[in-house]
Amino acid sequence: MPLRQAIRVAGYIFGQKLRRRAKYPLLVELEPLFACNLKCAGCGKIQHPADVLRQRMPVEQAVAAIEECGAPMVSIAGGEPLMHPQIGELVRELVARRKYVFLCTNALLIPKKIDEFEPSPYFAWTVHIDGLRERHDASVCKEGVFDDAVEAVRECRRRGFRVTTNTTFFNTDSPQSVIEVLDYLNDDLRVDEIMISPGYAYEKAPDQEHFLGVQQTRRLFREVFAQGNRRRWRFNHTPLFLDFLEGKADFPCTAWAIPSYSLYGWQRPCYLMADGYAQTYRELVEDTDWSRYGRGNDPRCANCMAHCGYEPTAVFATLGSLRESLRALRHS
Repeated sequence: MPLRQAIRVAGYIFGQKLRRRAKYPLLVELEPLFACNLKCAGCGKIQHPADVLRQRMPVEQAVAAIEECGAPMVSIAGGEPLMHPQIGELVRELVARRKYVFLCTNALLIPKKIDEFEPSPYFAWTVHIDGLRERHDASVCKEGVFDDAVEAVRECRRRGFRVTTNTTFFNTDSPQSVIEVLDYLNDDLRVDEIMISPGYAYEKAPDQEHFLGVQQTRRLFREVFAQGNRRRWRFNHTPLFLDFLEGKADFPCTAWAIPSYSLYGWQRPCYLMADGYAQTYRELVEDTDWSRYGRGNDPRCANCMAHCGYEPTAVFATLGSLRESLRALRHS
């Protein structure tokens, strides 16, 4: 994470502690639409009814939700957010409020939309790259997408944008295939930061056979980090979260720290499960029985190691320890 952003987030967390707030958001997963131009096997967003897929969240509504909760970071997802006709305006409004914005995209529409955006320390493209050419195209169920995404990343970097990637791994991945894609993103494509996540059991996804369980995830990343060079890859994760992925550390889920706001409202309890919706973030936090969720509490959480629940816990643990804070600085 860039130093300016790291200082801003750390200051925000300490400010919440001074106010004695037990639950507060670090980052909001904002979904201003569910429509997408791909039909990926591991995603179920386009399974929504046709009338819902046609809806687009007004910019004013999206900005109001972010201001109401106060999170310093926003990840704009979907669906494919570049299909939103006002996506450029939405990003500009959030950047004007000094929110760190990550626009998650499959990159197919970047050539058409890139002129709506300007490089800024508060803005980054987050391009989904789920493997090298054959693996990625199989994941998104369409040939040629990998090459288009790579070309879009190169164009964004040429224009001075900050570019991150997000890669999801499934039980079809081997340690070698993981190392190969991380090396490619780090050394060949030279993106600014890399995010990784084990495939989570999203119940609406067409493909339910290839999600990773907890033990599979730990074994996979333990072998990846043993064979590869974990410190060389430019991860946008705390060292503690990487420890968590390979089973060296374990944490409780803090899904309230990365909540999801969509066309339906604030999703309970997280991006992966829909046990109802709240109209405000305060209602989400105060009226949700968080003790019901997490591994050991809800069977749906048994194999979850998703970053939306566990990355914020790792961040809190890092800032709560001088040793871990110094370790994170050494790895930045």
